[in-house]
Formats: sequence, structure tokens, C-alpha cells
Amino acid sequence: MEHDRPPPRSRGIYLLPNLFTTCGLFAGFYAIIAAANSHFTAAAIAVFVAGLADGLDGRVARLTGTSSEFGVQYDSLADLVSFGLAPALVMYHWSLSALKLDGGMLGRVGWAVAFLYAACAALRLARFNTQVGIVDKRWFVGLASPAAAGLMMSFVWAFADGELGWSGEELRYVALAVTLVAALLMVSRIRYWSFKGSGEGGARADRVPFTVLLVVPVAIALLVIDLPRVLLAVGVIYALSGPAMALWQRLRPSEPAV
Repeated sequence: MEHDRPPPRSRGIYLLPNLFTTCGLFAGFYAIIAAANSHFTAAAIAVFVAGLADGLDGRVARLTGTSSEFGVQYDSLADLVSFGLAPALVMYHWSLSALKLDGGMLGRVGWAVAFLYAACAALRLARFNTQVGIVDKRWFVGLASPAAAGLMMSFVWAFADGELGWSGEELRYVALAVTLVAALLMVSRIRYWSFKGSGEGGARADRVPFTVLLVVPVAIALLVIDLPRVLLAVGVIYALSGPAMALWQRLRPSEPAV
């Protein structure tokens, strides 16, 4: 009966999702190099490119049936570079390093907060890996590291292009607050909508309400008008949505027991 067995699947197909992961890792590494050379707009864009690659690798793996434990671990390590180290270093080179102008102590605070962001991203990724298959897929527990990186890099991009007239040095205290808030939200227990549908298994897990599709063309139109500022607005709104929802649930009167 050996001739009836299907031929073993070629391992070469596993290259495809890991190729997207490698592209994301390269984009994160490039962002660090670009920031070190004061090319902050390019650095911020590179992190967003890493986010696109990160969104594609898992979906490609599911569509082609090439998910593997190796791919999961490789993706997590790449995310640490792209959404942990890269945003922290870009923000430090662009703005936080200027805190040394206000004294040696504040200078150390700048790189300490940048390190805190990177450490919180690592903790967030580790916690996510241990909760896969346990938590409701509709929600992220804590701000996801790609969303935190998007908030950080949209802030840099919105001001680094010079159109608003403020430099990173002038915004160093605002940058300090953005970095600290993004770091703490990642390791918080606040829930964020994951946009992954109903949370049920199978194909239904990727379904979303029809109204979400109506938002897509509106979002595209706004992005075309002013891409960095719209991305910043979206990042701020999403980051605030979790605390706002938690506050609403806390203040909402509970239903009386029957």
C-alpha cells in the first residue's frame, strides 16, 4: 500500500512565510541604521514596512499550510527587533537624546526610557506567545507591539519631515511621554480590539463586521491626503481606545441580578 501514500511535502515551501519575516527583520534593522545617520523619516517608514511584512508572514503561512514552530519563534525574534529595538532607538536618536541638554540626569532618563520601551516590547511578545490559544482572539491583552511601534514611528514621521515646524529636540518631553505611555500600555492588562472577528475557530475567526469594510475606503482617502499625520491620529485613537473602553466598563452601572 506504500504506492497509495501521498508524497511527502517539500520543505522548500516553508521558505515563503519566513521570507516575509526576514524582510520585516531587514526593515527593522534598516530603521536602526537610518536613525543613526539622522534619516528619521526613512527610519519611521521602514518600521511601517516591517509591520506590513509582519502582517503578511502569518497569513501566508496559514494560506499555504506552512505554519511551524520554527516560524513562530523566528517571527517573535524578528518582531523584537522591528517593533522593540528599532522604535526605541529611532525615538532616542531623534528626540530623547536631546534630554542631555537639560542636564546629565535627564540625559540618562532619555536612554533609560528608550530601554524600558524595548524591554516592555520583549515582555509583551513573551506574554503573547504563552497566551496563544488561551485568550479570546477578539482581543489583545495590552497594546500589541506593532501598534505601539506604529504610534511611536507615526509621531516621529509626523514631525521629522519638517512640515509642522517642530524638531525632535523641541518635542523631547512629549517624546518622553509618548515612549513611556506606549511602553506601559504594552505590558498592561488593558484589552484592545484585535480586528480578528468573532474569536471562534476556523475560517470564521477572520470575519469582521461589514461596517469595517465601509471604513476602509474612507481610511485610504484620508491616508492619501496626509499620510504621516493621519497615521499618528489613528495610532493615538487606537492607543486610547483600550483605556477608554476599560473606563467605560468600570463606570457603566451593572445590571441588577434577577
